[in-house]
Amino acid sequence: MLVSGRFDPLKLAEGDFQRCAVQQPASIQRSVAKRQAEFLAGRLCARGALRQLDGREHIPTLGEDRAPIWPADVCGSITHSTGWAAAVVAHKQQWRGLGLDTENLLSHDRASRLAGEILTAAELADMAAGAQDQVALRVTLTFSIKEALFKALYPIVQKRFYFEDAQLLEWSADGNARLRLLTNLSSEWHAGKELDGQFSVLGDHLLSLIAVQG
Repeated sequence: MLVSGRFDPLKLAEGDFQRCAVQQPASIQRSVAKRQAEFLAGRLCARGALRQLDGREHIPTLGEDRAPIWPADVCGSITHSTGWAAAVVAHKQQWRGLGLDTENLLSHDRASRLAGEILTAAELADMAAGAQDQVALRVTLTFSIKEALFKALYPIVQKRFYFEDAQLLEWSADGNARLRLLTNLSSEWHAGKELDGQFSVLGDHLLSLIAVQG
């Protein structure tokens, strides 16, 4: 179940968290207004998604690792970009892990500058051999879908990993992608393990999803 919505960070007002019955963690209280608005919008999407999933009224709190704390029988993911937030949830009987990420599409010049920090050597070689008018999409997708991969697997393996620990093997214009782990996270999630992902370009941002079956 996915719920999304637009918001204007400039319209955040004092008391909005209380009016929406959303707990504001101390770290969020200390943050700038933009971050507070993003947190509130994401939690409202999460509440809406859980309500549509099975009628429960619940808002995930913020864990010590800064990840959302979902009900024990539910997995989910929250994301936000400029003025847009979304949350996806599912029962764990169907899906063990969900990772949702949205990013603003990079410009060609910025993507070219950041490619060396985001892409593996193999991914850089693929980029060099591919169409140059796809560089911005390729780099944005690689960043986003690896973020989604982390969100999907971290609650399962309880181990952090980074951009260099996974490789985007292939992707297609119809929104399908495939990744391979390059590091050992657990006996099940080991180097060489491959997963499918999905993505969609929505205006000026890209949305990625990794779903791990139950």
